[in-house]
Amino acid sequence: MDIRHYRAGDESGIAALIVPIQREEFGIPISYEEQPDLRDIPGFYQTGAGQFWVAVEGDAIVGSIALKDIGDGAGALRKMFVAPSHRGAPHRAAARLLAVLLSHARAAGLTTLYLGTTAKFLAAHRFYEKSGFSAITPDELPPTFPRMAVDTRFYFLSL
Repeated sequence: MDIRHYRAGDESGIAALIVPIQREEFGIPISYEEQPDLRDIPGFYQTGAGQFWVAVEGDAIVGSIALKDIGDGAGALRKMFVAPSHRGAPHRAAARLLAVLLSHARAAGLTTLYLGTTAKFLAAHRFYEKSGFSAITPDELPPTFPRMAVDTRFYFLSL
C-alpha cells in the first residue's frame, strides 16, 4: 500500500471509497455530488498548508485523508476514510494516513488541528483519542472551522 497526494483522475476511486462508507456503514444519506469539497479537491484542500492524500493498493484507492488550512496556524482534518479491508493490522492504513498528515502539518508550520465527526463513528473516536486528540465542545472551534451538519463530536490536537 502506498500513500500519495491526490491527483486528477482519482475522483471515481475516492467516491467509490467514501460514499459507501458514509451511506451504508453510517447511514448518512449523502451523495458524491452533494460534497463540493470532493468535486474540487485542488481548490478546497490543496491551498495554503492544505493537502489531500490517498492510500492506494494496486489500482484501488483504499484510504483517504485531507488537511484544510483554516488560517492562524490551524488546520482541519477531513475526509479520513479507510476501506474495511485495510483497517487495523496488518495494513494500519488509518495510522499511516494520519502520520503523513501530521508530518506535513508540522512541516508547514501549523500549530493546531481540529476535526469533526458524527456520534456514530465510535471506532474513529477511539482512534483519534489514542492518537492524542482531545474532545472539545463546538464553542471551542475556531470560527473558520468548516463544520458539517452531521458533525456532533469535535476534537483538537496541539502540534
